[in-house]
Amino acid sequence: MSPDSTLSIGELAEHASVTVKTVRFYSDRGLLPEATRSSGGHRRYGPEALDRLRLIRSLRTLDLPVPEVSRVLEREELLEDVIAGQLRELGTQLTALRWREAALQLLQDCTPEERAERLALIGGMSTPPSTAPLARFWRFVLPARLPARLVSSILEAAVPQPPPDPTPAQVLAFARLHALTTEKRPDLCPPDRPQLPAHRPAVLYDGLGEAYGLASASLRADRPPHEGDALDCFVAAYARSFDTPDTPAFRRKLGGQLAAGSDPRMDRYWQLTAELTGSAEPTMGTAHDWLRDALTAQSAAEV
Repeated sequence: MSPDSTLSIGELAEHASVTVKTVRFYSDRGLLPEATRSSGGHRRYGPEALDRLRLIRSLRTLDLPVPEVSRVLEREELLEDVIAGQLRELGTQLTALRWREAALQLLQDCTPEERAERLALIGGMSTPPSTAPLARFWRFVLPARLPARLVSSILEAAVPQPPPDPTPAQVLAFARLHALTTEKRPDLCPPDRPQLPAHRPAVLYDGLGEAYGLASASLRADRPPHEGDALDCFVAAYARSFDTPDTPAFRRKLGGQLAAGSDPRMDRYWQLTAELTGSAEPTMGTAHDWLRDALTAQSAAEV
């Protein structure tokens, strides 16, 4: 084509190996501007239209939506961002397919008696699964006056991330976690909340985080609950939050409160979390239980 020549809609379609309907579709949406109209009112396109149409076809071959194609045509430097966005969306779709596949395998491999329960569990969550219900659960059980930074750190530690390529067992674990955390139980309270209200909950949870970190080394070494820095830090967190000195009497009282306040549903939460993640790393729950048992053993030895 010469720079001054124009193409009819049929000629443009033939050169680009597309249908006339396709050219008209992109023209009507403003992606393919006309150069002029013939005396009979027919569309005519300039030489640049062929390259533009070929670019549109390439972008559409990648399944880019028409609005995204329009953005790239207006500003080519946006192509990298658009591609990155499409990759993220495709990753989400692939994750959803893997979760659906694992869920179907879970249902295929179970007994008829188990199938109804598992169907109900799977039907209660989205695909790919969302951790929002788990986060809401923790926001409910945590004290209302905790600073945002503490809430964020606790959620990061307590809310497990679903694996992108789960096994059927992991699908079942997450489905049970979802059911557990969406159950309406106003009496639910985490095992590390004392029965007596703390005067300064931020002080308590700051100290508990430090104590859990110290206890993790013993848990990784598979050491039984024992006295030491981790237990002292654990008790000190409660004592400071109550504005009470750390005395043997306080330790005995705290140990009794924590033992009485233990909730098997929270134990179940941490068990399911371990099944989901497949990790042997200590969790907040296992660290708390280890420290509580260390306090109980210390108090029993002093009697």
